[in-house]
Amino acid sequence: MLGKVHSPGFLALVNAAKAHVREIDIESYKEMVATGEPHRLVDVREDGEWAAGHASGATHLSKGILERDLESTFPDTSERLVFYCGGGFRSALAAEAAQKMGYTNVISLDGGWRAIQSSGLPLSEPGMDRTEHG
Repeated sequence: MLGKVHSPGFLALVNAAKAHVREIDIESYKEMVATGEPHRLVDVREDGEWAAGHASGATHLSKGILERDLESTFPDTSERLVFYCGGGFRSALAAEAAQKMGYTNVISLDGGWRAIQSSGLPLSEPGMDRTEHG
């Protein structure tokens, strides 16, 4: 499946964010999970995307409410947070925003939900995982 075609202005914003945030690919994330590296997986997609399926154990903080609710959901600004979205663009913006808010250990998952779906990592069936927030 091809990703969404994005506008030039949005892509410029994303590329600027990607220059300032740490990104990992799905293989690096799978290694993080396999070795038990402490982290929290954060889904920044919209409510409808989350409801249609998400990574097991993820916390839902859509990009629209991220800045509002990040500190109350994750008060430890040194906790490792791995953000994902559909493909890795909104998660880069989320990671940059978190860094600007003082978070020091944030990562954007390049490939996002599409990579997670094909990775073999556990997925939650729609409506089954209630770790959402909002």
